Amino acid sequence: MTTLQKRMADHGFESNDDYEYQLRCLENCTFNGIKTINIEGHKGRRKTAFASALGRALAYPNLLYYDFTQKNSLEGKVVIPPSEDEHGIAEQPVSDFDHIMSESCAFSEGEQTVLILDQLQFADFKDHIRIYHFIKSCEWIYGDNKLKANTKNLLFLLISEDSLYHSLQKCSFRVWINNVSSAHKNYSPADFDLYDDVLPVMTTLASVFDKLEVAPTHSEYKNILQDVHYTIHTEQQLIHSLYGWMEGIDRELIYSKAMLPLLTQVIEQIQTYHGVDEVVIGE
Repeated sequence: MTTLQKRMADHGFESNDDYEYQLRCLENCTFNGIKTINIEGHKGRRKTAFASALGRALAYPNLLYYDFTQKNSLEGKVVIPPSEDEHGIAEQPVSDFDHIMSESCAFSEGEQTVLILDQLQFADFKDHIRIYHFIKSCEWIYGDNKLKANTKNLLFLLISEDSLYHSLQKCSFRVWINNVSSAHKNYSPADFDLYDDVLPVMTTLASVFDKLEVAPTHSEYKNILQDVHYTIHTEQQLIHSLYGWMEGIDRELIYSKAMLPLLTQVIEQIQTYHGVDEVVIGE
C-alpha cells in the first residue's frame, strides 16, 4: 500500500487502486489555470468519499465542499456585498455557490485549499460556464465583485453523474473511481501476521473472489480471515461473512448453485486448517 493509499484509507476511502500517478500528472502539468480533477465513476457516493479522503490525505489546511442539490440557506451568513449600496439601492443576496467560491479564493491567498463541487449535473449550465472561466482566468466574478484565486494553493475537484461540459473537461484531468476496488492484490499470510498454514484457505478464497469478480481490500480480507479463525463453520456462514465485509458482491451470484462447490472447498480447507477430522458413518 502506497503512502497516499494509506492516508486515504485513514480518512475513509480504502481501495486497492492507487491514484498517486494521476496526482503526479496533475502536478507536472504546465497549465496556468486552476488545477482541476474531474472525478468520474459509477453512480453513487463513492466518488464523494474519494474526493473528501483525497483532500484530507493531502493535508491541505482548508477543505471546502458544495453540493448542487443543497438548498440555499442564507440564515446566519454575512451577506457580501452589503445589502444596500451608498445610494440605498438594495443588492441581491449572495448565493451559497458564490459564497463558497469566494471563500475558496480568499483562503487560497494564504493557504492550500481544496474545493469540492459535487453533483454538478444539477448546476445551471451558466454555472458550468462560470466555473470554466474561473479555471482559466483564476478570477471569480459575481455582481460587481471580482476575486482572484492563487493557482499555487487551490485544487479543484469536480464530481458529476453526467458528462461534464466539454470545455470544463478539456481543462481538467479525468480520474475514474470504480464502485469497488478493481486492482487485485496477491496477499500472503504474512500480510496479516499469519503463518503459511492458512495459505490453502486463502487459495480457495481466491477462487471465490475470482468467480464473484471482486477484489478485497486489506481491511476487508483481514475481517474475513478473522471470521475464518473464529466463526465460519458452514457455507452459509461464509456467505454472510463475505457479503457482510466486502463491497460490490452480487448477492444473487453468491447465493447461486454455481458458487456452492467453491464455497464448500473453502469450508473444507477451513476444517483442515483447524484440524477438524471428517467422520464417515457407515460400514
